[in-house]
Amino acid sequence: MPLRLMPTRHSPFYSPFLASHAAGFLEREGIESSLRLPAHGESTGAVLRRGEVDVIQSAVSAAWTAREKGASDIPIHIAQINRRDGFVLVGREPDPHFTWNKLEGKTLIADYGHQPFVMLRWAAHKKGADLSRINFANLGAPSAMEAAFRDGQGDYVHLQAGVPQQMQHEGAGYVIAFAGAGLAPLAFSSIVAPREFVESDRLQPFLSGFTKAKAWARESPAAEVAGILKPLFPALHLEALTAAIAGCQTLGCWEGDAAISREDYQSAQKAFLWSGSIQHAHPFEEVCLPPG
Repeated sequence: MPLRLMPTRHSPFYSPFLASHAAGFLEREGIESSLRLPAHGESTGAVLRRGEVDVIQSAVSAAWTAREKGASDIPIHIAQINRRDGFVLVGREPDPHFTWNKLEGKTLIADYGHQPFVMLRWAAHKKGADLSRINFANLGAPSAMEAAFRDGQGDYVHLQAGVPQQMQHEGAGYVIAFAGAGLAPLAFSSIVAPREFVESDRLQPFLSGFTKAKAWARESPAAEVAGILKPLFPALHLEALTAAIAGCQTLGCWEGDAAISREDYQSAQKAFLWSGSIQHAHPFEEVCLPPG
């Protein structure tokens, strides 16, 4: 039976995970695989719990939230995809000298997903903006946020890589800043699997394939990566997809091998504790596969 993969969100930001299947890296490790893209509003965690997929893209922060709601049998975070926040601020005009305090007194249409919003506020805080002076607008799903901005609402919009570059390609907005630029690395997004998979003989071949896919996505020309992944992104112009991948490469999203480091884990937890979105620290060993 093929190994069934599924991202929580669909974006070039997850190119290493997507490429493990689409560029044949798992196949070369002897693993037949399939990729299921999320439907609007679909919970990837629920799909995993129902046994409809085997491996998903998530974030360690999802484990903290689940644990604080009383969950005990949570899946294990086995590999790191992104070490930086690859979300993008889009403005109405080019601004090569953008600073985050320019958000003060403005309306920012923000992604209110749990991790995206915590990390947006963390980035603004770390970069010197007064959060109390920013009008964060919650307009729902990313597609609704994009539509509202295109319709003239808000001064800025906060979207995941891919759509911002497409908007710029169309002249509907301009990439102003990456949320993770200039900040310390942290455990932003990772690959999750049930304990049965972690204890199976498919774990090591999977990690080997993913590690090679991550190195390929990081080190290959962005146009080459975009050319392979383009069938997965029919709504994006090839130029926009290439720009999104190049942006993630430059930002350093895909640095490192497959392992989630304790340091990156603790850096992410620091941001979530600061935000008040989790109540206490959670041991690394209870959430992640230890390195090595």
